Amino acid sequence: MDREVKANTIYRHFKGFKAYVITIATNTETGEKMVIYVCNSSDVKGNSNHKDGIYARPLDMFLSEVDHEKYPDVKQKYRFELIEED
Repeated sequence: MDREVKANTIYRHFKGFKAYVITIATNTETGEKMVIYVCNSSDVKGNSNHKDGIYARPLDMFLSEVDHEKYPDVKQKYRFELIEED
């Protein structure tokens, strides 16, 4: 089953912060799909470039696996993983 990203969902980045997905946008120059999300610095754990704000990341990168050679101690499989709510 292919992974997909939907608006109004919450993902956990492998560095610990939560990403609140606003929408999926299309880059007008390249046609590339981009995930638009907001992050709150109070969610950030450890070393991260993310501060309060709205961010855009290519969809393929958002859905990619963690580079476990660069980050060998990370348990999470994907860069961003959906947080399931009960």
